[in-house]
Amino acid sequence: MGKRLSKIYTRTGDKGETGLGDGSRVPKTHPRVEAMGSVDELNSIVGLVVEELLMEDEEALQPVADFLRSLQHRIFDLGGELSIPGFEIVTADHVKAIETALDDLNQHLPPLENFILPGGSRLIANCHMARAICRRAERNVAALAEVETVNTAAMEFLNRLSDYLFVVARSCARITGVAEVLWQKG
Repeated sequence: MGKRLSKIYTRTGDKGETGLGDGSRVPKTHPRVEAMGSVDELNSIVGLVVEELLMEDEEALQPVADFLRSLQHRIFDLGGELSIPGFEIVTADHVKAIETALDDLNQHLPPLENFILPGGSRLIANCHMARAICRRAERNVAALAEVETVNTAAMEFLNRLSDYLFVVARSCARITGVAEVLWQKG
């Protein structure tokens, strides 16, 4: 791939518009731009989670780190998809891969008997932060789908990914021996 950015600032967005991948320009407040931004933020926090998983130096967490790293590429693809109206790159196969990984992790967890709060360790809290950001990205893509056509697989991808991130948080607690922080009524 050749060099894509020879100059980091272009000044083309100084008046509140941004360019899309198809060359069109939209306001920075457009639902498409909001969705793209949330997906970009999601990719950043997933990268942080991957690095924290690797810092744990726990063999059982390596496959989770590897899968999340591969998902970062798909999240990046989703951002690209959102930047070009009508373009689709995320597929049902991507959704199925998350479902398979989720089922593999979840089978080792005890049944959920209470609500879980983000915490216990920095890693676990960041997994929950990633889940929350993923949910926001999903809401932003759903808002875009109210005004424009959106790839159904992209919506499913974000929905499954947030579920996967929740199970990753629970799995990190189990694997690292950290008690989950359970919600206490009243």
